[in-house]
Parts: sequence; structure tokens; C-alpha cells
Amino acid sequence: MTALSDTLPQPSRRAWAMELMVVSSVGISFGGLVIRAIEAADVWQINFYRSIALVVMVAFIMVLRHGCDSFACTRGIGRPGLLAGILLASAGICFLQSITTTTVANTLLMLSAIPFFTTALAKIFLGERLMRATAMAMCVAARGIAVMVSGGISTGSLYGNMMGLLTALCFSCYAIIVRRYRGIEMLPALMVSGSVIIAIALALRWGNLAIPLRDILLCILLGGILSGMANALFIAASKHLVAAELTLFMLLEFALGPVWVWLFIAETPTRATITGGAIVISSVAARAGLELLHTRNRRKCVVQPPL
Repeated sequence: MTALSDTLPQPSRRAWAMELMVVSSVGISFGGLVIRAIEAADVWQINFYRSIALVVMVAFIMVLRHGCDSFACTRGIGRPGLLAGILLASAGICFLQSITTTTVANTLLMLSAIPFFTTALAKIFLGERLMRATAMAMCVAARGIAVMVSGGISTGSLYGNMMGLLTALCFSCYAIIVRRYRGIEMLPALMVSGSVIIAIALALRWGNLAIPLRDILLCILLGGILSGMANALFIAASKHLVAAELTLFMLLEFALGPVWVWLFIAETPTRATITGGAIVISSVAARAGLELLHTRNRRKCVVQPPL
């Protein structure tokens, strides 16, 4: 099956990939709202059912994309895909450890380091150069995250803070592998990640996985729709964006999450959260806008003959 991006010229592919990352980040930003709606399940029960839904959704996408070749494509991920899946699962587990042992603000601040870790790793292992516009957007967005969490920063738990940094590092390494092996179908790596978390949740909650049907349905929404589609779009975008750009757009998730909670369950955010979120959204929107403008100018240069 030929992807839509393969039929586009290179500048258009980059703009298309940025649009995918915006959709991905906006979609997954509803995750916090869904988690707030879950009433009885604990974090490991949530992750058990969320991961099952993720694995099923990715398997369904694989069948749609590759049909009878799905099994061969799944085996084709090799060691890079297995490592990517383990790193993504590790990021999810470390995130749970961080968010439950230190403040949300501290965890969020640690996660804002993802684009910077990714930039450094991409320079070392991929030789990717950071565009000036992307570097400026990253710095402005990081400033926005700092404003968002300024009221909640504390010394917190050293363990929780370290787990937050480890989350950022694991996800950055995952992004580097997906980008490095972009010629391989990496969707099955998501099934590896989900399977690892399912196994750990079974070990920790064996005999205690019964939760209300409503919570199960919300977990399916979280894993199968929000997380599944967001991760699939991330992998698709990785073929056309450098690693730093991929993770820059992820910061939209942090900025938009409090907005949905505010709109749907009337949990009023602080002024700092609103201000910082606006800075993050503006910086990402400006970077995407510049890319779209560049693409349009390139098209004009191609279409218009020289005088």
C-alpha cells in the first residue's frame, strides 16, 4: 500500500508530517481528561486494559495496511523494533513511578526536557542538524512549560524526579530509533511495548484486575483510540521530520491537557498554566506556520517559470 506522503514532494511531506504531529498531540492531550473520568481502577489496572486496547488497535492497523503480509512485517522489526518497544514501555512505567512519587509540576518539568535530549542524541547518532527555527521554538516552548509549572515546583521526591528524567531519556531514545530505522515498519514496536506492560501488570495485579465496565471502556478509549492513533501518527511523521521536530510538537499535549479538564469538568487552571500553555501553543504554531509558508513559497518557485 502506498502512503499518501510518498506521492508528495519533499517540502510538502514535511508540512504534512507536522500536521500529523499536531493531530497526534491534540488527540493524546485528551488522555488526562479520560483518566480523570476513571473511577475505580488503579494505575496498573488502567495500563493493563489500555495496553490490551493498544495492541489490538495496532494489529488492526497492520492488517489494514499490509493484509496477509502483516505477520512478516511484524517479524521484520528485528532488534531495533524490539528495543524501541522496550524503551517505550520503560518510558510509560517510569512515568507512572514519577507521577505517583513527586508533584505533577515536577514530572511535567522533567518531561519538557524530551526535545533537548532528543536533539543531543540525534546529533550524536544520526548526524541531524537542528534548524534555527526549530531551536527557537524549542526554547520558547520550554519557557512556556516553566511558566506553567512555576507555581507547583518543589524539591519533591528525588526518586520521582529521577524517574521523570528517565522517562524523558527513554522516550528520546525511542524517538531516535524510530527515526533511525524509518525504512522499517515500526508499528509492531507498539505491540511490543503494550505486551511488556501487560506482562508486568499481570504480575503485579494477578487476581485483582476486575474493574467496572465503564472504566474498561474508558481504558479502551485511552489505549485503542487516543494512544494507538497518536503513536501511529508519530511513527508516520518520523519518516519526514528530524527527531527534534517530532518531540517539539509533543509539548502541545502538556499545554492542551489542562484546557480540556477545564472545559469539560470545570477544573479551573491557574493563571500561570494558561499563560505558559499559550506560550507553548504559540511557539509550536509559529514553527508549523513557518514550514507551511516555506512549502508554499517553494511551490511558487517551481510553478512560476523564470522571466
